[in-house]
Amino acid sequence: MRIVVLGHWGPPMIMFPTSGGDEEEYERQGLIGAIGDFIDAGRVKAFCVRTKQAEAFGNGGAHPLHRSWMQRMYSDYIRQEVVPFVRQHCQSPDIAVWTMGASLGAYHAANTLFKYPDVVKRCFALSGVYDMKRFMDGAYDDNFYFNNPVDYLSKASDAWTLWHLESCDIHIATGSGPWENSADSSRLSNILAGCGIRHHLDDWRDMGGHDWPYWKHQMREYLRQT
Repeated sequence: MRIVVLGHWGPPMIMFPTSGGDEEEYERQGLIGAIGDFIDAGRVKAFCVRTKQAEAFGNGGAHPLHRSWMQRMYSDYIRQEVVPFVRQHCQSPDIAVWTMGASLGAYHAANTLFKYPDVVKRCFALSGVYDMKRFMDGAYDDNFYFNNPVDYLSKASDAWTLWHLESCDIHIATGSGPWENSADSSRLSNILAGCGIRHHLDDWRDMGGHDWPYWKHQMREYLRQT
């Protein structure tokens, strides 16, 4: 699958598109332009990927357990192929990776950090959904469990995972703006707090809407502060 790389240096950030997007979505929608000065200044290096939503949880014509298997394959692809590509491109075999995503992309960004906290050290999850049961028609298996953050984080007790998560900078962005549903973000935050996982539930209030102008503003502010 194609990856669009923008920038020459800086911390690498894997950018996951929304449910209907691809690796060029952030350029088309103007978000790359909105953070272009940070990219040009070497404050961040963007790696825009595509997801397999139409073949995984979004594939209503497939058996639900095939959907969860495809999500597992996608998660493995990010860790086994994208992360090594990012590190090779940055000419650093152990550079810490960031993730970012909006809407359903926020799920992928957060899920990637939670599963690989030794590699992914910063996450910006904007207007996300973190419980994917709505896509499974009541079916459930291990592939789904280990890719459904509200489930596997509720029982997080592994010392290795918790130790690495302690060093992560996790931002869950929501608000009260148009089309925003903050319940999913609040639920995830409560689960993280219950496990003692340090994170930021960022309430952008009326600037926390579920649309591109809000996400552009949020990412500019996040990068300005990092």
